Amino acid sequence: MRYRTEKDVIGKVKVPAQAYYGSDTERTIENFSVSGTRVPLELAHAYAMLKKAAAIANMKDGKLDARIARAIIRACNDVLAHRLDDQFPIDVFQAGAGTSLNMNVNEVVANRAIEILGGRRGEYRLVHPNDHVNMSQSTNDTMPTVVHIATYLAIERHLIPALVELKGSLGRKAAEFRHIIKIGRTHLQDAVPITLGQEFSGYASAVANSVSMVKTAQARLLEIPLGGTAVGTMINADDTYARIAVAQLNIITGARFRIARNRFAMMQQRLEELAVADALKEAATSINKIANDLRILTSGPVGGMGEVTLPSIMPGSSIMPGKINPSMAEMMNMVCITVIGKCTTVTEAANGGQLEINVFTPVVAYELISSVRIMSNAIRAFSRKCVSGIRPNLRNISRHIEMDISLATALSPYIGYAKAAWIARSAYRQGKSVRQVCLEHKIMDAKKLDKVLSPRRQAYNKG
Repeated sequence: MRYRTEKDVIGKVKVPAQAYYGSDTERTIENFSVSGTRVPLELAHAYAMLKKAAAIANMKDGKLDARIARAIIRACNDVLAHRLDDQFPIDVFQAGAGTSLNMNVNEVVANRAIEILGGRRGEYRLVHPNDHVNMSQSTNDTMPTVVHIATYLAIERHLIPALVELKGSLGRKAAEFRHIIKIGRTHLQDAVPITLGQEFSGYASAVANSVSMVKTAQARLLEIPLGGTAVGTMINADDTYARIAVAQLNIITGARFRIARNRFAMMQQRLEELAVADALKEAATSINKIANDLRILTSGPVGGMGEVTLPSIMPGSSIMPGKINPSMAEMMNMVCITVIGKCTTVTEAANGGQLEINVFTPVVAYELISSVRIMSNAIRAFSRKCVSGIRPNLRNISRHIEMDISLATALSPYIGYAKAAWIARSAYRQGKSVRQVCLEHKIMDAKKLDKVLSPRRQAYNKG
């Protein structure tokens, strides 16, 4: 491999000759090859959006030469077109606050801009990573801004559509199953009747609540500290730059970002990201419960509950022929558990800031972006390959409801709780239905008994 030599404040650094990144990125690779997990490209692309907006703002503000600005803008467009994705090799775990990522982007954009101007990579007299690409900026104000941009767009483009799709799938099943009466269950024990549609309507409503929570948290990301530079005082920047840069960001993203009411607070804290993590954790908890329920409802098919059938997507065992597992629900469980863990990491990282910045912002960014990505992909697959194909097992549902001893609950107003409990236990011990025991002991006549013990009447609570 051929190398070029670059100099920085520490000394000389050998950088691969064909790399668009420079000395700072090379030092990051050498020092922080920790996990093998690269910074999410969504963050690099969000940084390119910001660098493009900053170049336009600095040019309009008269601070950046128009020729250099146009080269930077073209270089940022190349990043956004995925032409330079392999030039962002740095590890998730890096120097605090995100300086390594900011400089990685600064160097890639600078070297591509240098090429556009006819120079060779590393000729920073033409376009400098710090002086030109990073003009009017600091990692401390741009990294939180980039986290907001990347997370907001990922939620908007991927997570909310996936959640809405799942809500729709569950809602359609609720309508399809609205007349199917089944046993309700509490404590994993038989309870009073419910319709399968009512059960699924609860699932659909829970996901709808998650959509609302995620949108509320997402809206908080629209406030950004751009222009605060090092500690919030706007040193080396001004209001004109910040105002133009945010306006350009909104043109680029199609969103409505706005300057923070207090840049100091937004640079000191990671509260907006924490709100998103809490919303993601709630959504993951809710969907995890739904996936768990589907695994219970489909258990069997002979020795379990077996009240619904999930689509068969793949063989379930390497040794037991014909075994089919609830694979998509299991996948959804694992993703939800992982997201809950990631969001707990965000909580701890947000709790670790000191004074003017939070140095753990890179891990906050990684956990949020990766959570949104895996949740979006998993929910879409779960909705399409599991929920949309669920079928009721009417034979099992009818057999279970016929022998449901909790039907005796409806007898309490007529004969009292104690006697109704005795009938329920007698039915269970004798392997008979509640109706049979009531008739044997002449509790009431058959016509009235049919009305009182009607599972449909109990499910719809019709007096």
